[in-house]
Amino acid sequence: MSKVFLLATNTTTDPYPVYPLGMAVVARALTDAGHEVRQFDFLVSGRDTAGLESAIKRFAPDCVGLSLRNIDNVDSFSGESGWYLTQARELTQLCREASGAPVIIGGPAFSIMPEEILDYLGADFGIVGEGEKAFPELLARLARGEQPERITRSSGPGLTGRDMAQPLLVRELVDFYVGGSGMVNLQTKRGCPFKCVYCTYPCIEGRVLRLREPEAVVEDLARMNAEFAIDHVFFTDSVFNDPGGHYLEVAEALIKSGLNIKWSAFFKPMPITAGELALLKRSGLYAVELGTDASCDATLAGLDKSFSFAEALAFNQACVAQEIPVAHFVMFAGPGETMDTVREGLANLERLEQCVVFAFSGIRILPGTRLLDIARAQGVLADDTPLLKPAYYFSPHVDVQAMHEAMLTSFAGRRERIFPPSEGQARMEVMQRFGYRGLMWDKLISFRKDKPRRVKT
Repeated sequence: MSKVFLLATNTTTDPYPVYPLGMAVVARALTDAGHEVRQFDFLVSGRDTAGLESAIKRFAPDCVGLSLRNIDNVDSFSGESGWYLTQARELTQLCREASGAPVIIGGPAFSIMPEEILDYLGADFGIVGEGEKAFPELLARLARGEQPERITRSSGPGLTGRDMAQPLLVRELVDFYVGGSGMVNLQTKRGCPFKCVYCTYPCIEGRVLRLREPEAVVEDLARMNAEFAIDHVFFTDSVFNDPGGHYLEVAEALIKSGLNIKWSAFFKPMPITAGELALLKRSGLYAVELGTDASCDATLAGLDKSFSFAEALAFNQACVAQEIPVAHFVMFAGPGETMDTVREGLANLERLEQCVVFAFSGIRILPGTRLLDIARAQGVLADDTPLLKPAYYFSPHVDVQAMHEAMLTSFAGRRERIFPPSEGQARMEVMQRFGYRGLMWDKLISFRKDKPRRVKT
């Protein structure tokens, strides 16, 4: 069996530090396969390159695995500062020099454009898709002296049920992330059946929903609670409220377990009853992050969303009725956007009461998405433009500067309306200094009957 050193490379804390779930899941699968595994988190180490080099040398691994969570921060205002692969390349070189062992790249970011990233980082091998099965198989081939393809792709229809490995958490990492964000994360399903033009989830996890048994999810939560006293969790499913109602079964299993776990998740604006929301709240739901994505029907259609703004408004009203905080994430300048739809969208956002709105300008263009085809067809992006570094779609029918001015004017003085994205991070940092942990945006919402007061600036 092999000694495997796993490195989580993500160091962003915007909007809060996120536990490296992918590394933890692969670590469990490798451990169950008989390998000796050491998990190292570069963020937790304080970005300590000397400490990382020393840890690798002490462990003397047979291979080093790097997990890439994101390529960049998908914020059009960030430029080069929001691109993460320069640091990943430096870490790849450090790992190679410290051990001489093969360096293997994986993670969701890698799966988006594996060939380009592998070439840029200069690693030996890469794994596309789920690593629980592919990583042990790659190690077995290397141990037999075979020369595998540079890129290994997960074969078959994808893992289901209990084949999805349980995360192997590490005390040092749990303490850091709970201390920094108040929570860790977990999946109840993988895959995404929706067809949003910009999204890479189907590329990363497939288009078929693969459900974990609700009892298995609860077992993970119970173990986290018993071993680490974890009492807040974020479910990182692409969409938690699936059309088949699996999410309600998870909620029922949580209630039945008696665990006192508070949780949040990504939701889609779709019809939901007061009884269903009450069930979710009873199971521990304390806040909803809503993929509203656009703010009028024309731009929702441009993104190929399967709901209307009226449905987003109704979902928000249902949550307000039960005093469940909601954050809407909305992108401007997508396909179909004009200055008229910008004005209509901002007026629609005014109708969303007692909630937070995070607004973004432009949409990151990534391989394997229909947005790339749209951008090329409209002349927004040349056919030969590389996508490793950020490229953004802005509707050719929008004056971007005028759009920004309209957004800033509409949001002025509203602490729960956030644009540009850096403004949200600045507010979160202030709240952290006052001792707040967790999502933190939910603290910006008041459920008093009066509308949020505008603050003089």
